[in-house]
Amino acid sequence: MSESTTTLAADQYDVVINDEEQYSIWAVGRAVPAGWNTVGISGSKDKCLEYIDEVWTDMRPKSLRVAMGEN
Repeated sequence: MSESTTTLAADQYDVVINDEEQYSIWAVGRAVPAGWNTVGISGSKDKCLEYIDEVWTDMRPKSLRVAMGEN
């Protein structure tokens, strides 16, 4: 793999989510850690973080929201 191909792949990310509905980004091509799943959005770091900013509006973990009687 050429250096430019490696750099391009390193600059691409997947948006991932865990069971607590917390979001993160993960480099494309790397195995997603246990407990995390891709959400189907990938691209540049900026694109992925923009998506997360739009959808992750409540930073509280799901278990806390449930304990407080919220969805």
